[in-house]
Amino acid sequence: MTPLELVQSTSPPVNGAGAAFYFDPATLARGKELGLDGFRFYVLGRGGVLGDVEPAVVASAFGYFAPGVMEAIWGSAKERMAPRDAAREYLRCAEDFGRARLSGLEGLDAFNEAAEAVVDAVDVSALALFAGVAAEPLPDDTPARAYRNVMTLRELRGSVHLLSVVASGLHPATAHAIRRPDDVASFGWDPAPQVTDENRAALAAADELTDRLLTPWYDVLDAEQAAALAAGASAISTALV
Repeated sequence: MTPLELVQSTSPPVNGAGAAFYFDPATLARGKELGLDGFRFYVLGRGGVLGDVEPAVVASAFGYFAPGVMEAIWGSAKERMAPRDAAREYLRCAEDFGRARLSGLEGLDAFNEAAEAVVDAVDVSALALFAGVAAEPLPDDTPARAYRNVMTLRELRGSVHLLSVVASGLHPATAHAIRRPDDVASFGWDPAPQVTDENRAALAAADELTDRLLTPWYDVLDAEQAAALAAGASAISTALV
């Protein structure tokens, strides 16, 4: 398996698995205990690694939400809890999710070794949200660590893809309208952006650029590590379905 093939084969399971805890009942319950509804906990918890910043900074890092949505949600959420505290609570929810869902799964130690080698190789320039998550310490126990690594790899691809979308001349709102047409209004874009064939071609180019930019960091893995990363990503995704 080439590094590019490794990127392409692991990205779908990592993307799905890394977001699986966001609105899990246990995560929602913890947010409620902290005085944050599900969406506010998602925004403040995921974006809190950036610190106590202005809404525009969070909108920049998330990419696909209208600025007005970030201003309303981030602003009201951080009145209830400090962003860095919310981020750490959110990460603890991710870790608890991993413990609950991945305990006993084989191959996680090897997956962790490979995933962390990729993360350590990354040049974090222009990848603010990924850099924030990657800077937070990992738990020692294997299943929680594995889930945190999945989550971090998801943020890596997401940050690189947002960079690639902009570099391809496409507004993130239009990219979002192509990929998730049913979620445009809920992300604050009303009316929805008009989508052209040129826009679709630009998004396809952004997808290809994302894979190419990720490939050198996955290329640090030897054949055994690459196989462990691919097997682990698939097993984790299957366990969470």
